[in-house]
Amino acid sequence: MRSLTSRRTRLVGAAAALVLGVSRPTAQMPTFTSRANVVLVDALVTDGRMPVTDLGPDDFELRDNGVPQKIARVSQGQVPLGVVLAMDTSGSVTGVRLSALQAAAGSVVAALQPADRLAVVAFGSRVRWRQLTSITPSAVADALQPVPDPGDTSLFDAAYTALTLGESPGTRGLAIVFSDGVDTSSVLPAASVVDIARRADVVVFGVSVGGPTQSFLDVLSSATGGRTLRVESDRTLGAALASIVAEFRSRYLISYTPVGVAQGGWHRLELRVKGRRVTVNARPGYQY
Repeated sequence: MRSLTSRRTRLVGAAAALVLGVSRPTAQMPTFTSRANVVLVDALVTDGRMPVTDLGPDDFELRDNGVPQKIARVSQGQVPLGVVLAMDTSGSVTGVRLSALQAAAGSVVAALQPADRLAVVAFGSRVRWRQLTSITPSAVADALQPVPDPGDTSLFDAAYTALTLGESPGTRGLAIVFSDGVDTSSVLPAASVVDIARRADVVVFGVSVGGPTQSFLDVLSSATGGRTLRVESDRTLGAALASIVAEFRSRYLISYTPVGVAQGGWHRLELRVKGRRVTVNARPGYQY
């Protein structure tokens, strides 16, 4: 769910507390809710593996807490992307593997358009982020250097930082979170990060190499309408990252004003395409 109310200022302020471990958030987690009149839903429609790109407002059926809603607008590819790469540079990612990771992340640059934005998050036991003003492969590689104390993995903290950076006004937020291990050192609990993801205006794609995708990345991506990918080796990681950006650009942005539903609380969304056997992937709900 995306709303016209931006919460980026509050979120980025909290994320900054994680940078290099200078300070830590307290146990009291912030709550992010939306009171905007317009709800925006990012949705991917596929027929088999191919995106369906010829749909308009009358082709969709949308229910908010079971109540049919009138779709005001459906757009595709018209809003710049706000991409965040959150990449594991912990102790297991060194030498040749780090070089491969930097090259793979650089492949995202070729998939971006001039109006798109890119931020890079590098994490080990600490989290460091950089909003790139010059979006080049070398700038991405420079941002993906090992952080101090790289031995542990603060995956949950890094995912939270990516969510906050992804909420950039005038863009559609996409966070790509890569890790080759499990979380060992985050301050934030997984459940809190997933809860924030359900309320954020960002779609998350999780990526892992070699083994199965982590349950945290599976849950996190599902909560936002994204998905997880497992790539076979570092050699195919670059193609996978670029394909995520291309797929995300083919998604629909569906807007409507909730009618006939109570304000407040969690709202369950049901989105389908009328009269066609296609797959619709969107977040399961939003916080009103």
